[in-house]
Amino acid sequence: MITTDDKFDLEISDLELLGGPKEDIVFFDIETTGFSARSTALYLIGVVYYKNNTWNISQWFCEEPQSEAIVLASFFEFIQPYKTIVHFNGEGFDMPYLISKFAKYNLPYSFINFRSFDIFKHTRKVHKLLKLENYKQKTIEQYLGIERTDKFSGGELINVYNKYLITKDDESLHVLLLHNKEDIIGMLQLLPVLSYSPIKEGKYTINSIETNTVTDFNGVISKETIFTGTLDTSIPKRVSFGNDTFYLTAFNNSLKLRVKVYTGELKYFYSNYKDYYYLPAEDTSIHKSIAFYVDKNYRMKAKAANCYSKKTGMFLPQFHEIVNPYFKIDYNDKLTYFELEESFIENNNLQKSYMIDIINNLL
Repeated sequence: MITTDDKFDLEISDLELLGGPKEDIVFFDIETTGFSARSTALYLIGVVYYKNNTWNISQWFCEEPQSEAIVLASFFEFIQPYKTIVHFNGEGFDMPYLISKFAKYNLPYSFINFRSFDIFKHTRKVHKLLKLENYKQKTIEQYLGIERTDKFSGGELINVYNKYLITKDDESLHVLLLHNKEDIIGMLQLLPVLSYSPIKEGKYTINSIETNTVTDFNGVISKETIFTGTLDTSIPKRVSFGNDTFYLTAFNNSLKLRVKVYTGELKYFYSNYKDYYYLPAEDTSIHKSIAFYVDKNYRMKAKAANCYSKKTGMFLPQFHEIVNPYFKIDYNDKLTYFELEESFIENNNLQKSYMIDIINNLL
């Protein structure tokens, strides 16, 4: 087994998004000759950690395939003092792979006592905002403007490792160690991408809500309500997403949600339709307690789809019943509406619940 230790200086932002002091966190990554732990070899494990007021990197390299168990034991003993392990898709690959290797060598190790933080999973939660081609680590690094010296993929390095086992040349060893080193240090540099998740989690303050009249390219006049907020954590690049009804934009610490206002007539559907009569001529329903005054020829038993009264005004759409009472265009519609009134405009908590629901459904 070959071991390496090094220190490096790097200004890291957004560490607080990992949910613990940096001294309790260790980043790790593994290199293998394939995906199946039963039929492939583990040849390198690297970690990055903060100690003695600086960032450090340690690597354990299998100089011979027979040193797998030693590398596994050295790695696991090293991470014992830490509480959180950070990785990129480690829950999908690295950790299951290592657990299989632990079992192969009858090593009594597991990750059950560690808090696991998967950068890949957190990034995938906001994929509609980022709109990337894929969510591989190198793709996200390119999105954030992170440059690498290493130009190899993990698959390409399998041949490099096989060559090293024959030649033991320093150049191959350097290439293998460099790739792993840049993978782990790259995780530190990826942390700003975690700042997009708080958009879904409602970690922002609503500063204002205003309704404006707008004219589109075809000269059609309509109204929109704009929610403006301040994010708890600044995001690195501008993002936007939405449709004709809802549109979200965010940049730095600023967040805006534009919602198209429905202006006109909507229906309020009564749930206890068996207690109502429908009046076809007036296209409305009335309770049986007052239907006595209506001629039987002008009324019929109400059904769920026609048991409603109508109201005209300005309404905001919602995916779920966040604000009540709610209205619909037709009975089977999934989207509902609530009247845009002062009681909503003055209720910051209700606005926050509304925004969280809208953004989560969009993303």
